[in-house]
Amino acid sequence: MDPSRGDRSIGFLCLVVTAAGWALNWPLMKLLLQQWPPLFARGLAGVLAAAILAALALARRERLAVPREAVPRLVFASFTNVFAWMGFGTMAMKYVTVGEGALIAYTMPIWAMLFAWPFLHVRPSLRDIAALVLGIAGVALLLGADGFALTAAKLTGIALALSCAVLFALGNVLNREALPMPPLVVVAWQVGLGCLVMLVLGIAFEHPDYAAITPAGIACFVYMTLVPMGLCYLTWFETLRRLPATSASTGMLLVPVIGVVSAAFILGEPLGSRELAAMVLTLGGVTLALQRV
Repeated sequence: MDPSRGDRSIGFLCLVVTAAGWALNWPLMKLLLQQWPPLFARGLAGVLAAAILAALALARRERLAVPREAVPRLVFASFTNVFAWMGFGTMAMKYVTVGEGALIAYTMPIWAMLFAWPFLHVRPSLRDIAALVLGIAGVALLLGADGFALTAAKLTGIALALSCAVLFALGNVLNREALPMPPLVVVAWQVGLGCLVMLVLGIAFEHPDYAAITPAGIACFVYMTLVPMGLCYLTWFETLRRLPATSASTGMLLVPVIGVVSAAFILGEPLGSRELAAMVLTLGGVTLALQRV
């Protein structure tokens, strides 16, 4: 077998594992939030996952030290890539369905394309504008099921999911230069710092009932700790090592698709012609935006 073909095959396998692991986290996270509040649940899972990632890095003889000049960039990346992406995305699940939250969050490449104009001086093309129109049309179709008679709770969820996408996109544009540390160490620090803030805020303001969690909730929590923030980061690194960045990014569109479908089975959320059409429009726009990557 051609070694490069074998590399690609392993890369695609890792991509599928990553997408499926991250996608299933959406409905399972929704189940967990019925027992523990969002910042506390996500923060505790992330801190534990960061400890596991740090232990793996040490086992690979990688140093955990952060160069002094990299600290400000690490803190900013922790805010955009973890606190905003994971924290706001998790809080949004309290107010919107998995389908709504996942599709809004995964419009991130469209906002990244728009941020590239003022920050990287890359003017949007007609294809970029088409991507924006398709993405907005898909989200509007999904949220317009009740004639846009949105409640305060639904608006809160939409704002949180949109903030999650926009801030993560901003981070992707401004954090383009790699931090001077091994990738696993970078992720351990980012997840650890971002989730530690969530955990502290969760304990201080959400006042979680630690005994409220059931065996099913514990299973969701263990999954969230080990798979999306542990295994999936490792398979994602392998994906990026073996596949072109554009292929990997486009492949991640499997996440909202699997997330929406699995939520229909696990949570009984609606999955009809409106949801499918919204998915096609939104992900079509995201696919066009990713061609810029």
